Amino acid sequence: MPTTLTDIERAIAPFGMIVRGGFHPTPADAVPGAEPGEATLVLIGNAGSTMWNAFDRAWPAERRAHERHPLDTWTREAIAPIAASFGGRALYPSDGPPYLPFQRWAAKAEGLRRSPLGTLLHPVYGQWHAYRAALVIGDRIAVALPLPTPDSCADCQAKPCLSSCPVNAIRIQGYDVATCVDHLAGRIGSRGGACMEIGCLARRACPVGHEHVYSPPHARFHMEKFLLSHCDAAD
Repeated sequence: MPTTLTDIERAIAPFGMIVRGGFHPTPADAVPGAEPGEATLVLIGNAGSTMWNAFDRAWPAERRAHERHPLDTWTREAIAPIAASFGGRALYPSDGPPYLPFQRWAAKAEGLRRSPLGTLLHPVYGQWHAYRAALVIGDRIAVALPLPTPDSCADCQAKPCLSSCPVNAIRIQGYDVATCVDHLAGRIGSRGGACMEIGCLARRACPVGHEHVYSPPHARFHMEKFLLSHCDAAD
């Protein structure tokens, strides 16, 4: 029987992941190896900390300590066999450089808009979601067109995301990565403060989807990996 999105949903559910939409690629989408008109790209991701809980059970802290990119490795180990079982293959945001245009694919699949933080704001999950992989399947799977989404940022008069960063690294002009990294590394004030412990305060200030905020261990994991990646780049 032909593969359906429900089949994929069932396969990834034990890993706390969800289908984040899909589309039939054209050459303009720059999907490696996709045959126009035939293949389907299905985005796989997470919302909230359900995926983190599955990862944390499978890879406790003592195992993660010896792996440089443990969440990426776990994701590949989980998703690659699932992709193969549907006669497809998996692509990942960490593939590269050059890196694949996951945000552009996500905007096409789910119709999301970019927030002042530079992230895609989901009308339900807010800032608390991510894309972990894309399945490229040779069959033409039925996928729904994205529904129009509200422009929550345009409707938000207060824009607390632009005033909550303790070092003013988030501004309407853009994101000052260097200042953010200096703060997290302790070169400005205390070492990261609440941002390191519970996640980016500017991101947490967004009122959309607050019930899906990452748990403190989940947020701390990502902040530590973010800091490590930028410190490595500076070495």
